Amino acid sequence: MIRIYCKKKHREKELCAECQSLNEYAMKRLSHCKFGEEKTACAKCPIHCYQPVYRQKIKGVMRFSGPWMLLYHPLESIRHIPIPHKLRKSISR
Repeated sequence: MIRIYCKKKHREKELCAECQSLNEYAMKRLSHCKFGEEKTACAKCPIHCYQPVYRQKIKGVMRFSGPWMLLYHPLESIRHIPIPHKLRKSISR
């Protein structure tokens, strides 16, 4: 999502310094997340890993890039569709 954001907002083919810094921060925080692969969406997580400044930046990136995900990464977009908790249990069985 950060790549889409940078490409559209900053008109860069590669990540600019600001977006590269944000990407590195996000990867570092996610690699240290105690929930690992079972992590829910950050907004629903009981533990907020990101500093408030970075949370705002990531929110802006996701808000902007979300609609573009359908075009650039349709399968990943489907993975982000919220599934009600009751259905989630029956799907995983």
